[in-house]
Amino acid sequence: MLVGAVEALNESVAVEILHGKGLTVFSLEPLQRGFLLSDLNLIFARPKTKDIVVFTRQLSTLVEADMPLAESLRTLAHQIDKAPFRKIIDDVANAVEGGSALSAALAEYPSLFSPFFIKLVKSGEVSGKLQDSLSYLADYLERSQGISSKIRGALVYPAFVVGAMVVVMIIMSVYVLPNLLVIFKESGVTELPLPTRLLIGFTDFMNAYLWYLLAVAAGGIALFWRYIRTEQGKAWFDDIKLRVPIFGRILRNLYLARISESLATLIKADISILDTIKITSDLVGNISFQQILLEAEENVRGGGSISDVFSKYSDIPALLTSMVSVGERTGKLEYMLNHVSKFFKEESENDIQNFAQLLEPVLVLVIGAAVALLVAAVLLPLYSIVGAV
Repeated sequence: MLVGAVEALNESVAVEILHGKGLTVFSLEPLQRGFLLSDLNLIFARPKTKDIVVFTRQLSTLVEADMPLAESLRTLAHQIDKAPFRKIIDDVANAVEGGSALSAALAEYPSLFSPFFIKLVKSGEVSGKLQDSLSYLADYLERSQGISSKIRGALVYPAFVVGAMVVVMIIMSVYVLPNLLVIFKESGVTELPLPTRLLIGFTDFMNAYLWYLLAVAAGGIALFWRYIRTEQGKAWFDDIKLRVPIFGRILRNLYLARISESLATLIKADISILDTIKITSDLVGNISFQQILLEAEENVRGGGSISDVFSKYSDIPALLTSMVSVGERTGKLEYMLNHVSKFFKEESENDIQNFAQLLEPVLVLVIGAAVALLVAAVLLPLYSIVGAV
């Protein structure tokens, strides 16, 4: 009797794999691994969205070339650089080879493949248009990643500048200014200019309480991070993000574009309207909009419409509500949602560009004001000292 191990998603898939190799299974037990024996790469080298996009695009190409699905998956697995992702695709290939549907195999990894992804793959399997579904998914993920990259790009520069200013301020306050300002304190000048007095007070405060300030800041960040990980905290933070001037408008347009495009795509894939709304609510990424969509799902379940719910919330603009209402009445909901999603995408991209252009001169003004205050605080008392001499 042979004893060995096989990698599979679950016991039933493992049995199918072994039967496919002409083996008879007498007993099957899950292999227990300790932490030290686990693959640390699976913990630290998590696949990124870019890896999912490349995998989906390449799988679509191989399926279009009529290569067997299991063989396509193994081919892609061999050329994947990241060991964790390679192992996942190997597991999916084993499951498919054992008779599992691709959508079911991918569904075992919900952290990588969203319900939206799984539903479209399943729709492609049922309709016989798997290649079209995979190709659209790759396009969709690329568009989403592109918008996210633009937002990160718009925020990297100001974040770097602000961070650098904080670091420079701490270094100046602790190591440079105390040695310089002691001259003014010992100069005998009775009336120091206001900028100098402010600078001396700030420097003394920073030197006396710097470590306390850093400890409070670190503790505050840790508590804030922990709070927004809770359901109540996340709901509060999601709502606050929508209220921030300019940035809130950008996020709102991105969420609206995501809602519109997801609804349109799932309707086109012949997913039931209730499943379509539920999947979109999980995908949107904001609790405020998620609750609106869940309410719309309940309303549709009771015989109502999506537009009835949308019309009650100020976060849903009248344009989207009107387009959805017209689409529901005319039976062209998918068509209307596609058009409105394009509008919100363009609006968000324009806002991102304007935000980045507006932020640069504001930062220049802030830096200029800080430098002017520092120069004034240092030079003005020098004139007083020279005048006294």
